[in-house]
Amino acid sequence: MELPPDAFRPHQQPYDPAYDPVHARDPGRNRDYAPTYWIATAGSPPEDDGPVTGDMDVDVAIVGSGYTGLSAAIHLAREHGIKAVVLEANRTAWGCSTRNGGQAQISAGRLKRSQWVEAWGVETAVRLHREIAEGFDLFRSLIAELDVDVEPQDGGHLYIAHRARLMPALEAECRLMNETFGYGARILSGMEVQREHVGDREAAGALWEPDGIGIHAGKLAFGYQRLARRLGARVMTASPVLDIAGRGGMQHLRTPGGTVRARRVAIATAGYTPPGMYRPTRHRLMPILSNSVVTRPLDASEIAACNFRTRMVLTDTRTLRHYYRLLPDNRVQIGSRSAVTGADAANPRHLNLLLEGLYRKFPTLRGIPLDHSWWGWVDVSHDMMPRIVQAEPGAPVFYAMGYGGNGVMYSAQAGRRLAQLVAGQALDRTLPIFASTLPSHGLLTPFRRLGQRLMYQLYQRRDEAV
Repeated sequence: MELPPDAFRPHQQPYDPAYDPVHARDPGRNRDYAPTYWIATAGSPPEDDGPVTGDMDVDVAIVGSGYTGLSAAIHLAREHGIKAVVLEANRTAWGCSTRNGGQAQISAGRLKRSQWVEAWGVETAVRLHREIAEGFDLFRSLIAELDVDVEPQDGGHLYIAHRARLMPALEAECRLMNETFGYGARILSGMEVQREHVGDREAAGALWEPDGIGIHAGKLAFGYQRLARRLGARVMTASPVLDIAGRGGMQHLRTPGGTVRARRVAIATAGYTPPGMYRPTRHRLMPILSNSVVTRPLDASEIAACNFRTRMVLTDTRTLRHYYRLLPDNRVQIGSRSAVTGADAANPRHLNLLLEGLYRKFPTLRGIPLDHSWWGWVDVSHDMMPRIVQAEPGAPVFYAMGYGGNGVMYSAQAGRRLAQLVAGQALDRTLPIFASTLPSHGLLTPFRRLGQRLMYQLYQRRDEAV
């Protein structure tokens, strides 16, 4: 008699709030999810194919079952006829994909379009914009196709100036978007923002981008997995990849349950990439913690006091930015940067800093009970831009990561591009995100967190200056 996949699943391990990808050997095995709003309200995780229980040969192995890895599996099956095996250390979308703010914006990485122009020139910047706009179209089509309502909140994105001194920069960015990229952005005054959209007390004005969607992060991930499996992919959970090594024309991915021998490998582990898993990805990302909270549902008087007339996704202009919105069930979600290390993640100081940010925007919410509070690791690259590339010359190993907190939308397109690489197709190497591997921090690697602490202090002073 054939046993069900769960018969081989190891005992579930508890959630580890102090987990730190800079030091941890791996993300654990079959750990419970972080206590996010998304997991609490997404329903039961979808069926998977259980853990690896012996050595096996596969055509393509994908490491990581978040948005990127599942999108790669979907597009390998749909566009290339390849049924991949997805290897996940814990449960479906255990990392970034169920710990984010559910905001889909027309961006990938941390740089603004003016910075693209400065770095690579107008022609390359325009083509990069087209790539990301194509990604937004793909994202829209995918969420419409899924067998679950991901609770889309469409209407664009408001990039809110939290100080009046920042409006000239937003106005310049808006002109560039419209004149150079042909994008229909618009500037709103502080009065327009507060009267017509949201009563954020800090809002001195805003840049409105027509592309922006809020989604339910957990339902999106679970929908992706069900679609990938319907197309023939296997998703094997509780199977952390401990190391990857090429031998005899195959890539050997060692897991606790056995070795997976793959002809080609796609890595999609983002901020949860173990340093010892694969040398070309070792310390190529700076994992940054982000805190998020969700309040109890607001009543009608509280919604009126905050003047929530929009359910658009909102971010402010702080370098240590806040991302926030009114969810479909009338709860407020807000997030921002957090601790530097996993060991300090549960320090109440970081939660209190986030809550003070909420109260500055919406004083009437001071003291409102929280129903959910969590943190997660964001995959920030050294130059603030993602990469979808071959990991090293001659090796059939590829990766897509480095979104810097802007991966909810672009991960769909990145997974599609990753699938193209795995299938042997070339990408446009004149675009920087396809042209080179993630840059290294070099000799500064051991001192990155010291630098991070110093920069956080600088950013905090600069962000709050009048």
